[in-house]
Amino acid sequence: MTAGVPVAVVRLRPAADAPPLPRYMSAGAAGCDLPADVAAALVIAPGERVAVPTGLAIALPAGYEAQVRPRSGLALREGVTVLNAPGTIDADYRGEIQVVLVNLGDRPATIRRGDRIAQLVVAPVVRAVWQETAALPPSARSADGFGSTGRAAAAVRTVESDPPAPASDGSEGGARR
Repeated sequence: MTAGVPVAVVRLRPAADAPPLPRYMSAGAAGCDLPADVAAALVIAPGERVAVPTGLAIALPAGYEAQVRPRSGLALREGVTVLNAPGTIDADYRGEIQVVLVNLGDRPATIRRGDRIAQLVVAPVVRAVWQETAALPPSARSADGFGSTGRAAAAVRTVESDPPAPASDGSEGGARR
Protein backbone atom coordinates (compact mmCIF):
# COMPACT_ATOMS: atom_id res chain seq x y z
CA MET A 1 0.00 0.00 0.00
CA THR A 2 1.26 3.48 -0.84
CA ALA A 3 1.49 6.51 1.39
CA GLY A 4 -1.70 8.43 2.05
CA VAL A 5 -2.86 11.17 -0.33
CA PRO A 6 -4.11 14.31 1.41
CA VAL A 7 -7.74 15.06 0.48
CA ALA A 8 -9.48 18.18 1.77
CA VAL A 9 -13.02 17.48 2.99
CA VAL A 10 -15.83 19.84 4.04
CA ARG A 11 -18.94 18.85 5.98
CA LEU A 12 -21.78 20.62 4.20
CA ARG A 13 -24.23 20.18 7.08
CA PRO A 14 -22.17 20.25 10.27
CA ALA A 15 -24.11 19.03 13.29
CA ALA A 16 -23.48 17.32 16.59
CA ASP A 17 -24.88 14.09 15.14
CA ALA A 18 -23.14 14.43 11.74
CA PRO A 19 -22.14 11.11 10.20
CA PRO A 20 -18.43 10.28 10.50
CA LEU A 21 -15.93 11.23 7.84
CA PRO A 22 -15.12 8.45 5.35
CA ARG A 23 -12.92 5.87 7.03
CA TYR A 24 -11.09 2.67 6.21
CA MET A 25 -12.53 -0.21 8.20
CA SER A 26 -9.36 -2.35 8.18
CA ALA A 27 -5.64 -1.89 7.72
CA GLY A 28 -5.74 -3.46 4.26
CA ALA A 29 -8.95 -1.84 2.98
CA ALA A 30 -8.68 -0.24 -0.47
CA GLY A 31 -11.89 1.75 -0.06
CA CYS A 32 -13.21 3.88 2.75
CA ASP A 33 -16.88 3.77 3.67
CA LEU A 34 -19.17 6.67 2.76
CA PRO A 35 -22.02 7.34 5.18
CA ALA A 36 -25.51 8.56 4.29
CA ASP A 37 -26.42 12.06 5.49
CA VAL A 38 -30.21 11.87 5.43
CA ALA A 39 -32.47 13.77 7.83
CA ALA A 40 -34.95 10.89 8.14
CA ALA A 41 -35.00 7.22 7.22
CA LEU A 42 -35.06 6.80 3.45
CA VAL A 43 -37.04 3.84 2.11
CA ILE A 44 -35.99 2.63 -1.34
CA ALA A 45 -38.68 0.53 -3.01
CA PRO A 46 -37.75 -2.46 -5.18
CA GLY A 47 -36.65 -1.14 -8.58
CA GLU A 48 -36.32 2.44 -7.29
CA ARG A 49 -33.17 4.50 -7.68
CA VAL A 50 -32.25 7.53 -5.58
CA ALA A 51 -29.32 9.92 -5.13
CA VAL A 52 -28.36 9.68 -1.46
CA PRO A 53 -26.48 12.66 0.00
CA THR A 54 -23.31 12.19 2.04
CA GLY A 55 -23.04 15.76 3.32
CA LEU A 56 -19.44 15.85 2.12
CA ALA A 57 -17.53 17.75 -0.55
CA ILE A 58 -13.88 16.99 -1.32
CA ALA A 59 -10.93 18.47 -3.18
CA LEU A 60 -8.77 15.75 -4.69
CA PRO A 61 -5.22 16.56 -5.74
CA ALA A 62 -4.66 17.00 -9.48
CA GLY A 63 -3.97 13.64 -11.11
CA TYR A 64 -6.38 11.70 -8.86
CA GLU A 65 -10.00 10.55 -9.00
CA ALA A 66 -12.31 9.00 -6.44
CA GLN A 67 -14.34 5.95 -7.45
CA VAL A 68 -17.69 5.34 -5.74
CA ARG A 69 -18.23 1.58 -5.49
CA PRO A 70 -20.90 -0.69 -4.00
CA ARG A 71 -20.63 -2.24 -0.56
CA SER A 72 -20.84 -6.00 -0.87
CA GLY A 73 -22.73 -6.48 2.41
CA LEU A 74 -25.44 -3.99 1.45
CA ALA A 75 -25.81 -5.68 -1.94
CA LEU A 76 -26.01 -9.16 -0.43
CA ARG A 77 -28.32 -8.35 2.50
CA GLU A 78 -30.63 -5.77 0.90
CA GLY A 79 -30.11 -6.03 -2.87
CA VAL A 80 -28.98 -2.38 -2.87
CA THR A 81 -26.05 -1.37 -5.06
CA VAL A 82 -24.47 1.66 -6.70
CA LEU A 83 -26.23 2.08 -10.04
CA ASN A 84 -23.43 3.80 -11.96
CA ALA A 85 -20.62 1.77 -10.43
CA PRO A 86 -18.00 2.85 -10.34
CA GLY A 87 -19.11 6.44 -10.13
CA THR A 88 -16.25 8.84 -10.79
CA ILE A 89 -15.50 11.99 -8.81
CA ASP A 90 -13.09 14.14 -10.80
CA ALA A 91 -10.33 16.17 -9.16
CA ASP A 92 -12.00 19.44 -10.16
CA TYR A 93 -15.47 18.60 -8.74
CA ARG A 94 -16.35 20.52 -5.58
CA GLY A 95 -20.04 19.69 -5.06
CA GLU A 96 -21.61 17.30 -2.61
CA ILE A 97 -20.82 13.63 -3.08
CA GLN A 98 -24.10 11.84 -3.71
CA VAL A 99 -24.40 8.10 -4.21
CA VAL A 100 -26.87 6.78 -6.80
CA LEU A 101 -28.34 3.69 -5.16
CA VAL A 102 -30.78 1.22 -6.71
CA ASN A 103 -32.76 -1.44 -4.92
CA LEU A 104 -32.54 -4.63 -6.98
CA GLY A 105 -34.04 -6.65 -4.14
CA ASP A 106 -37.59 -7.89 -3.71
CA ARG A 107 -38.51 -5.79 -0.66
CA PRO A 108 -38.09 -2.15 0.43
CA ALA A 109 -34.66 -1.23 1.85
CA THR A 110 -34.19 1.46 4.49
CA ILE A 111 -31.18 3.81 4.61
CA ARG A 112 -30.63 5.73 7.86
CA ARG A 113 -28.36 8.62 8.79
CA GLY A 114 -24.80 7.32 9.16
CA ASP A 115 -25.41 4.02 7.31
CA ARG A 116 -22.41 3.01 5.22
CA ILE A 117 -23.83 3.14 1.69
CA ALA A 118 -20.79 2.90 -0.59
CA GLN A 119 -17.01 2.70 -0.71
CA LEU A 120 -14.73 5.47 -1.97
CA VAL A 121 -11.45 4.49 -3.61
CA VAL A 122 -8.95 7.26 -4.37
CA ALA A 123 -6.76 6.38 -7.34
CA PRO A 124 -4.23 8.01 -9.67
CA VAL A 125 -5.42 8.87 -13.16
CA VAL A 126 -3.50 8.28 -16.36
CA ARG A 127 -4.72 10.30 -19.34
CA ALA A 128 -4.59 8.71 -22.77
CA VAL A 129 -3.06 10.43 -25.76
CA TRP A 130 -5.14 9.11 -28.65
CA GLN A 131 -3.28 8.14 -31.80
CA GLU A 132 -5.60 7.41 -34.69
CA THR A 133 -4.27 4.70 -36.98
CA ALA A 134 -5.49 2.72 -39.99
CA ALA A 135 -5.05 -0.66 -38.24
CA LEU A 136 -4.28 -2.06 -34.82
CA PRO A 137 -1.37 -4.41 -34.12
CA PRO A 138 -2.36 -8.09 -33.89
CA SER A 139 -2.89 -9.84 -30.54
CA ALA A 140 -3.64 -13.39 -29.43
CA ARG A 141 -7.18 -12.39 -28.43
CA SER A 142 -7.89 -10.32 -31.55
CA ALA A 143 -11.47 -8.95 -31.62
CA ASP A 144 -12.96 -11.80 -29.56
CA GLY A 145 -15.27 -10.13 -27.06
CA PHE A 146 -17.71 -11.02 -24.31
CA GLY A 147 -16.85 -14.33 -22.67
CA SER A 148 -14.03 -15.11 -25.06
CA THR A 149 -11.36 -15.53 -22.39
CA GLY A 150 -13.28 -18.06 -20.31
CA ARG A 151 -16.45 -20.05 -20.63
CA ALA A 152 -18.86 -19.30 -23.44
CA ALA A 153 -20.70 -16.02 -23.02
CA ALA A 154 -24.38 -15.99 -22.15
CA ALA A 155 -26.70 -15.00 -24.95
CA VAL A 156 -26.95 -11.23 -24.96
CA ARG A 157 -28.61 -8.79 -27.29
CA THR A 158 -26.08 -6.81 -29.29
CA VAL A 159 -26.68 -3.70 -31.33
CA GLU A 160 -24.94 -3.19 -34.64
CA SER A 161 -23.36 0.17 -35.29
CA ASP A 162 -23.71 2.05 -38.54
CA PRO A 163 -21.34 0.83 -41.24
CA PRO A 164 -18.41 3.12 -41.98
CA ALA A 165 -19.35 5.97 -44.30
CA PRO A 166 -17.68 5.88 -47.71
CA ALA A 167 -14.51 7.93 -47.93
CA SER A 168 -14.82 11.23 -49.73
CA ASP A 169 -12.86 9.77 -52.66
CA GLY A 170 -15.46 7.00 -53.10
CA SER A 171 -13.24 4.19 -51.74
CA GLU A 172 -14.23 1.88 -48.86
CA GLY A 173 -13.76 3.06 -45.29
CA GLY A 174 -13.68 6.56 -43.98
CA ALA A 175 -15.24 8.36 -41.06
CA ARG A 176 -18.25 7.00 -39.21
CA ARG A 177 -21.42 9.00 -39.26
